[in-house]
Amino acid sequence: MKKTILILMTVFTAAAQAQEFKQVPQITVSGEGKIKVTPDYAIISIGVENTGADAAEVKKKNDATVDAVIKYLKGFKLPASDYQTKQVYLHKNYDYTKKKYSYVASQQISITLKDLSKYDTMMMGLVDTGINNIQGVEFKSTKVAQFESDARKAAVADAKTKALDYASALSQKVGKAIMVSDNSQTHYPVPMMYAMKAGVAEDAMPRETLAIGEIEITANVTISFSLE
Repeated sequence: MKKTILILMTVFTAAAQAQEFKQVPQITVSGEGKIKVTPDYAIISIGVENTGADAAEVKKKNDATVDAVIKYLKGFKLPASDYQTKQVYLHKNYDYTKKKYSYVASQQISITLKDLSKYDTMMMGLVDTGINNIQGVEFKSTKVAQFESDARKAAVADAKTKALDYASALSQKVGKAIMVSDNSQTHYPVPMMYAMKAGVAEDAMPRETLAIGEIEITANVTISFSLE
């Protein structure tokens, strides 16, 4: 009797496993949603650097320029929360040819400009303060989250359309989604890089120097649908 019960349990277990691993007819497709957005603000990284034989002197020169930058930004009515010191360093170098030490003082400041129409005016003023480096300008949008959601929906719709096309060719119907895999990306415009020399004349600076470009928001999705 016990042997019979054991055999029956084994049969039921095997049947349950076979049912569990029964493959569901399905189709796997990819979809893409792409949206291009015009940036509405920029993050600008500027810097000042001085080199000399005396550490205190090069730091003093840097501090004077940074002080002028901060005063200018305040006068430009830029909120204090929109600019921040990102890096400060004082480095000692040794010239083996001249057998002398030199010092490099540097400071970087990140500025968030929310009104892009003021870009050229602000940059001209910053050049006058004595900055000699613009490390980069990165364009962003305050509505990225909203557009990312729209791109994801467009990607799903694209995948569903493909699935319907394949299913129609196979004389079948598309069922529920079984698996969804997301691989979305946001591509920002490539930052513009500049190197500036102290003492650049104002009339030598171009007045239209901003190429905003577009932010490309792409959503890529892979979806497996059941086939009926």
